[in-house]
Amino acid sequence: MRVFVTGASGWIGSALVPELIAAGHQVVGLARSDTAAAALGEAGAEVRHGSLDDLGVLRDAAAASDGVIHLAFRHELAFSGNFDAAADADRRAIDTFGEALAGSGRPLLIAAGTLGLAPGRLATEEDGRSPDRSAASTPPTGPSKRMENARAVLALADRGVRASVVRLPPTVHGDGDQGFLATLVAVARAKGVSGYLGDGANRWPAVHRDDAARLFRLALEGAPAGSVLHAVADEGVPIRTVAEVIGRHLGLPVASVDAADAAAHFTWLGAFLALDGPASAARTRALLGWQPTGPGLLDDLDLGHYFATATATATPAG
Repeated sequence: MRVFVTGASGWIGSALVPELIAAGHQVVGLARSDTAAAALGEAGAEVRHGSLDDLGVLRDAAAASDGVIHLAFRHELAFSGNFDAAADADRRAIDTFGEALAGSGRPLLIAAGTLGLAPGRLATEEDGRSPDRSAASTPPTGPSKRMENARAVLALADRGVRASVVRLPPTVHGDGDQGFLATLVAVARAKGVSGYLGDGANRWPAVHRDDAARLFRLALEGAPAGSVLHAVADEGVPIRTVAEVIGRHLGLPVASVDAADAAAHFTWLGAFLALDGPASAARTRALLGWQPTGPGLLDDLDLGHYFATATATATPAG
């Protein structure tokens, strides 16, 4: 297949491109910089210059493809306090892809997130398919707006698009990760303590980057229209356990941080760190035969690569 990929040079995209090429697919990657274009060329992908705001570029590339995988998101907007603008840009891209692929039966996959689907209980692929009725009269904002975008993708199944949503956990880990986990390590190093909030019993799901890339490839090749898939290997790792492993590697004390001090201690990460969001991928595994083979989150931490640098730049997957 000829596959158009947005976010092709990003954290997950840079694993997905070789995964697709190794499986015999031709990849066309969107590149908004010369650096991204060079990386895609070196990986063996064709380069299409542009950004998510270049709707004509997106439309033409999608129309000329056998399928689209949409990974890009305007994280620089979202983490500068303008999540709605990032979600709006995402929706415009999704609508453009829908128009280009309507009636073709070709696949469209987008990346979404598991965090916030079912706080305090194990989220499944069935959660989040319909909007919360209690909030139906309120226009969606922030992360809720991105969840609405995912539902818009699923609705494209009724327009002849083999549309699917792949939900990613907050931690898509691996060597080179600069997201949530790397930020937590950097904060511990800077503060001199490996911290967690409350009792640290809240759980985060996780997946290795290579396993996530393989799921996107399997979904491209065979997911039925309207599929919701969970790229989850670890259903829920307690944050306190993560902090303990970080403390052991850095030789730092491990301690609870008061919720009132979360923003000061963890900066932007404090808004997420107390969330309890375990998630299951049982239905995804049964549907596509996907079996994670990479190291789990704690084993990956123990490999040591997260402790080779003190800096992190947030590029979360979900």
